[in-house]
Amino acid sequence: MAKPSVSDLDVLRAGRTRYRACWQMQQDHFARRLAGQAPDTLILTEHEHVYTLGRNAHMDHLLAGAVDLEARGVDVVEVDRGGDITYHGPGQLVAYPILDLEHHGRDVAQYLRSLEEVVLRLLARLDVAGGRLPGYTGVWVAGEKVCAIGIKASRWVTMHGLALNVATDLSYFGGIIPCGIFERGVTSLREITGETFPLPMIEDLFIEEFCTVFGAVTPQVRESMEGR
Repeated sequence: MAKPSVSDLDVLRAGRTRYRACWQMQQDHFARRLAGQAPDTLILTEHEHVYTLGRNAHMDHLLAGAVDLEARGVDVVEVDRGGDITYHGPGQLVAYPILDLEHHGRDVAQYLRSLEEVVLRLLARLDVAGGRLPGYTGVWVAGEKVCAIGIKASRWVTMHGLALNVATDLSYFGGIIPCGIFERGVTSLREITGETFPLPMIEDLFIEEFCTVFGAVTPQVRESMEGR
């Protein structure tokens, strides 16, 4: 198979998924990208309730006990991304870019800044003033985290990604110390703006800004351009 163009990006809108099933989906796409059998892929999803613990997680940052976890229907999964513990659940946009950084700068730190930039641009389109905090990864509004980022990269191919709180039930973050950060809170677009934005609309904005930041073109856009 010919090596795909740097600008090619497949987008997979997976809908509501359980974490383990979507993780397997990521691994399948990751293996195909490593083998040069697929272009870059962006998986977008909304997870059922889950706490995920990254490679640097401390178990004492999981505050919820077994009874609370069962009562609230929260799964707990240890994963191979960087970072500590975080929450995924309904009302949250989760994005998993499977990218070959050979075509995007071969710089993991810059890749993280680029993911932040995608979210910052998205927030700006909603008239929300997001920003970065020195020493932290992610996107923040008024000192509270609205988007968490945790990735894995192997042979320059990425997986895992980011979670943007859109209309998330923030009470679930009370069961953990999010990302192991004691001194900062967590927020959502609904908390900030008072509006409940539809996830498909946020997905559309995310895809547009992702393509801008990473210089990517989806098959649909390419077909439209070639048809002119």
